Amino acid sequence: MSNLPPALDFAKTEEEICANWAKEDTFKKQDALSLDRGDEEFTFYDGPPFATGLPHFGHILAGTIKDVVTRYACQTGHHVSRRAGWDCHGLPVEYEIDQKLNITHRDQVLEMGVDKYNETCRGIVMRYTKEWESTVTRLGRWIDFENDYKTMDPTFMESVWWVFKELFKKDLVYQGYKVMPFSTACGTPLSNFEAGLNYKDVRDPALVVSFPLKDEEGVSFVAWTTTPWTLPMNIALCVHPTLEYVKILDKKADKRYIIAKSRIAQLFPMMNNKKKWKPKMADELFAIEATYLGADLVGKKYQPMFDYFASTEGAEEYFRVLSDKYVTDDAGTGIVHQAPAFGEDDYRVCLAHRVIQKGKELPCPVDSNGLFTEEVPEVKGMHVKKADDTLIKMIKEKGRLLQKDNYDHSYPFCWRSDTPLIYKAVPSWFIKVEEIRDKIVENNKQTYWVPNQVKEGRFHSWLVDARDWAVSRNRFWGTPLPIWCSESMDEVICIGSVEELFELSGVRVTDLHKDVVDEITIPSKKNPGTVLKRVDEVFDCWFESGSMPYAQMHYPFENKEKFEKGFPADFIAEGLDQTRGWFYTLMVLSTALFDKPAFKNLICNGLVLASDGKKMSKRLKNYPDPNVVINKYGADALRMYLINSPVVRAESLKFQESGVLGVVKEVFLPLYNAFRFFVQNLERWEANSGTKFAPSTDKVRATTNPTDVWISAATQGLIKFVHEEMTAYRLYTVMPALVRFVTQLTNWYLRLNRARLKGLEGGESESETGLQVLYNVLLDVTILMAPFTPFITEYFYQHLRKLQPSYAERENGGGSSNPVMPGKSDSVHFLNLPTYDESRLNEEAVEAMEVLQVIVENARTVRERRTISLRTPVKCVTVILRNPSAHVIESINGPLKGYILSELNAWDLVVVPKEKEHEWVTLALTPNFNILGRKLGKKIKDFKALVTSMSHADAVACLENGGLDFEGLTISAKDELISKLSFSKEGDQWESTSTPEGDVVVAVDCTQDEAIISAGQSRELMNAIQQLRKAAGLDLSDKVEVFFEESAGISTVETAVSSNVKLFEAKFQGAVPVPKKFAPSWAVVLRSDTAEIGGSKVEVSICRPAVAGRDGLSDGVGYYLSTLEPLNVVDQSTLSIKLDGKEITLKQGEDFWVNTVAKIRATKALSWV
Repeated sequence: MSNLPPALDFAKTEEEICANWAKEDTFKKQDALSLDRGDEEFTFYDGPPFATGLPHFGHILAGTIKDVVTRYACQTGHHVSRRAGWDCHGLPVEYEIDQKLNITHRDQVLEMGVDKYNETCRGIVMRYTKEWESTVTRLGRWIDFENDYKTMDPTFMESVWWVFKELFKKDLVYQGYKVMPFSTACGTPLSNFEAGLNYKDVRDPALVVSFPLKDEEGVSFVAWTTTPWTLPMNIALCVHPTLEYVKILDKKADKRYIIAKSRIAQLFPMMNNKKKWKPKMADELFAIEATYLGADLVGKKYQPMFDYFASTEGAEEYFRVLSDKYVTDDAGTGIVHQAPAFGEDDYRVCLAHRVIQKGKELPCPVDSNGLFTEEVPEVKGMHVKKADDTLIKMIKEKGRLLQKDNYDHSYPFCWRSDTPLIYKAVPSWFIKVEEIRDKIVENNKQTYWVPNQVKEGRFHSWLVDARDWAVSRNRFWGTPLPIWCSESMDEVICIGSVEELFELSGVRVTDLHKDVVDEITIPSKKNPGTVLKRVDEVFDCWFESGSMPYAQMHYPFENKEKFEKGFPADFIAEGLDQTRGWFYTLMVLSTALFDKPAFKNLICNGLVLASDGKKMSKRLKNYPDPNVVINKYGADALRMYLINSPVVRAESLKFQESGVLGVVKEVFLPLYNAFRFFVQNLERWEANSGTKFAPSTDKVRATTNPTDVWISAATQGLIKFVHEEMTAYRLYTVMPALVRFVTQLTNWYLRLNRARLKGLEGGESESETGLQVLYNVLLDVTILMAPFTPFITEYFYQHLRKLQPSYAERENGGGSSNPVMPGKSDSVHFLNLPTYDESRLNEEAVEAMEVLQVIVENARTVRERRTISLRTPVKCVTVILRNPSAHVIESINGPLKGYILSELNAWDLVVVPKEKEHEWVTLALTPNFNILGRKLGKKIKDFKALVTSMSHADAVACLENGGLDFEGLTISAKDELISKLSFSKEGDQWESTSTPEGDVVVAVDCTQDEAIISAGQSRELMNAIQQLRKAAGLDLSDKVEVFFEESAGISTVETAVSSNVKLFEAKFQGAVPVPKKFAPSWAVVLRSDTAEIGGSKVEVSICRPAVAGRDGLSDGVGYYLSTLEPLNVVDQSTLSIKLDGKEITLKQGEDFWVNTVAKIRATKALSWV
C-alpha cells in the first residue's frame, strides 16, 4: 500500500482499471458468481439505440442511470441480464442512405432494386458499434456486447411478426385511410407521437380568401388559412353550428361578406387597436345586413377557388357549407376551408357530411415526396411549401385574395430529416389503440415512475387522448408487415412465424426482409388458382422497439418460461422524450398482448443541454466531446456530475464542463487525500507499534470517542438511507447524500482527529482506535459507492482488501469464487453492499455534531467579520441555542467542547442556559405570511403589529403555549409564526451572528490583550515551523530543534514563546524554539527561512537534533560531541574520550546535554525555559 502518489491521475487510473477488468473478465465473473448463487432475477430492458451516430451526453446520462441501478441490483442479491441492443431499421438509416445516394423519390429505390438498397442500409447500421462499445465501456458501464441483439436479426423480426399476429387475432388490426403527419423528405407517414417529437416556431403566410355564393350574387364567404397550398384541393367550407354569423357590407370595397360576428376585426384590423378604436367608427367601415346561426348556412353552395376537381366523380357533393363544433372563433374568420386529404378534422367532417365516401378517391394531387402532380399543372413538380407564392399570385389574379399576412406559430417537423411535416391522407395499417385505451391507462397506474409527475401528468395525458396507431410505413428497410392478401382484399392472412410461412407457401427463409419475402406468394384457399401477395409496407421502427421485451428473447419460440417469469421488467430508464416514444409503445403492446404493463419501475431523465441552454448541436459545436471530458476528468466524475443534478428527476441540465471539474476537486481529491492519509498513518502506526494492523469491528463498536461514535453513526445512517432511496429509485437524493458524507468525513472527522490519527494526541492506542474507525468507514463507503463510481471504489478496494484476514484466500481462483467477502474477492463489484448496523445508529451523536458544526462555522464567520486570524485566539465563544435537547447541551459542554475550542482557537466556550437567555438575545416573532395571509386577510397588518411588538418574555411565553388567540382565531406557533433569536448584549467587544433560521446565535468576545496577541504570534511561529518541516520532507516522527533570530532590539518572538512554552512542547514533541545564539556551532540546518511574526521579520531554522556542549569546550571535544546521536546518550551519565593521548571524562549535566533546550534549562540561561 506504500508509495501512493501525492496526486492521483483519475482518468489514467480508470483506464488501467478498465484494462484489468477486460483482462480478468471481471464483468463475466461477477455475472457467473451471481448465477452460481442462484440470485433472484432482476429484469432490465435496455432501449435499443441507433448505432448510425456516436453516443452523446444524453446517451451517457441514460446509460449511467441504467448502470447505477443494475449494479445496485447485482450488489443486493440479484442477477441481472444486461444485453446491449441495437435499433437497426427505419427512417434514421434510410434517410442517411437517401442523402448518400441522392435519392429523392421512391421510384429511384425501385429502379436500384430493393435488395441492393437494403444491403446498403445493412452496411451502415453497425457502423459505430465499436465506438459505442469503447465509450460505454470507458464510462464504466457493464453491459454485454458479445451477446447483443439487433432488430434486424431474423429471430427478432420473427417475434415482431408473432406480436402483430397476436394483435391481428384479437381484431386489433385494421387497414384505414387516414390523414396522418407525413414526412415528405422521407416519403412516409409518421405516427402522432413521432409528430410530437420535434416542434419548431415557424412563420407561414396567412390568407383571407373569398368564396362567392352561387345563389346570392355579390356575397362571399370568407375563410382564413395558413396553408395556401391546400386551396387547390378545397371541396367544402365549415362553420360552427351555434356560432353567430353576419352578412356585412364593406363600405370601402362595396362588397358583401359572410363572417363570424366575433371575427369582423379580421377584415378590419384597426378594430384590434383598443386605444384608438371606438364602436361608433364601425359605421364608416361596414354595415351588418343580416344575422345567421352557423346551422342556417349549412348546405349553401359556393363557387370553387379552382376547378381542378369540379368534374371528378362525386363532385356533385363538393363546394358546400358544412358544420362542426371543432370550428372556433379565437382566430381567423370562423369559417374553415376543407381539404379532406390534408387535414384530420377536414377528413372527418367531410366524411360525416357525405362529401366524400370511405374507400373512394380523394382530391390529392400531391405525391409521397410532397410534390404537386400534373392534376395541378401550374405547380406540377413543385414542393407544396414552395408552391405557396405561385398559388397566392393565382388567387390574387382571380380577385379572391382579401388579405395576406404572416403567421408565427409552433409547427411539427420530421424528427429525422428536420423538415416541415404536412398532413396527408394515406392508406395505412392501424392498431386499435382507442379500443384498449382504458386498459392502457389502468396498466399505467400499476407502474412506479421517478419522477411521478411525468407519469401522472405528461404520460397520462398522452394516454387518455391516444389515437389508433399507424404502424405501417411505405419504406423498404424494416420488418415487413406479415400480411398476405388477394388483390381485392377479400382474403387476408397474417403470418406469425417462419414455420407458418413455410407451411402456407412451401418456402423456407432465413431472412425476413422485404426483398426476400416480397417474392413469396401463398396459394389462395378462397379462390383456387390465384395467389396471395404480401402488402407493400414495413413496420414503423417504433413497433419493433415496443416489441423488444419479446423479440430480444425470440419469444415465444425460445426462452418462454424465462421470459414469462421475468415479465413485466423490474426496471427501465430513458429520457423525457420517450413518453411519446418507447414508453408508449411498450405500454400499448404489453397491454394488447397480456393486459399488463411492460415494466414495474421507470426513471425518466431530462434533457442535457449545452451550457447556453440550447439544444446540443454538432453543427454549432456548442458542447465538448464526451470522450475528451472523460479522458480529462475521468468517467466517475462525469457520472457523479450527471446523476447529482436535476436531470435525474426529468428536469433540464445545462452541461458545464466546470461542473465535472468541480466533482474532482470537491469530492474525489478530498476522498483520495483522506484515503492516502489513512494509509500513511497506518504504516506509521505499524512501524512504531511493531504490530500488523488487523481490522476489528469490535474495536470500532467499543470506542467512546465522540467523533468516532458520530462518524460511525453517520456511516450507518448513510447506508440505511442509500438502501431506502435506491429501493425507491431516487438517485437524485442518493448522490447529494454521498457528496455530503464525503464532506463530513474529510472536512470534519479527519480535521478533528488529525493529531490523534498521527499518534500526537492520546498516544498510539488512541491512534489505532481512530484508524480502526477510519478503515471501517472507508471500506463501508467504498463498497456503498461502487454502483455510482465504479472506478475510484475499485482502486480504494484493491488497497483496503489487503488488510483483511481473508485476503490470503484469493489465491488459486478464490478471488472469483463464492462466498464473496471483502479481502478475498477480487473486485469490489463482486461484493454485496453493506447493510446498516442498527446498534451503531445514534441520532443523538449526529445531532450534537450538527450543532458543533453550526457553532464552528458561525464563529468563523464572526472572526472573518472582525478580520481576526485563526492563529490568534479569542477569549470566549458564547452560544445561545433555541430549545436544545439535553443531550446536545451535555455533549457541547462535555466531550465536544475541546474540539470546538481547538477549531476556533478559543480559550473558553459558554452555552447560555435558558434562564439567562434574555441577558444575551431577544426572541422576535413574525407572521408566516404564506399561511396567515389567507387566514387573516386584511387583519394580517394588525396581527403583524401585535407579534412584532412583543417583548422577549412574551414571545417565549407565546411559543411555550403553542401559539396565541387573535380576534377569535387560534394562531399556531408551530407553522403560523416564524421565530428568530437576535443578539442584544451590549459591548463593543462582542461580534455575533445567527443562523438563517434564527435558532442559534454565536457571539465572540473579540478583546485583544497582550496574552491573546502573544498566543496568536506563537501560532504564527508554529505555522512557520510546520512549513519548514514540510519543505524539508520530514515525517511526523522526525524530531528537530528550532532556532530563531530577531533583529536587534526586537523580542516579539521570544516574548511570545516565553508565554507559551507548554503549547510548543505539546506541539513539537517537547521541543521549544530558542534564540539562534544558543545553537551549537555544529548544528546541521535542515531548512531555514524568513517569516513574519507579529509584524516583524524573523529568521526561523529547523536543525537535526544535536548534543549540546558546555561553553568553552575545545574544538576536539566539540567535534566529538557533533558525531553523537542524542538518543544514544540519553542514559549516559558520563562519556570517556581520548584526545591527544589524554583520557577525558565528560559528565552529562555539566559538560554535555541531550539537546540545547536541556542545556538552557540546566544553566538557567533563559529564565522562561
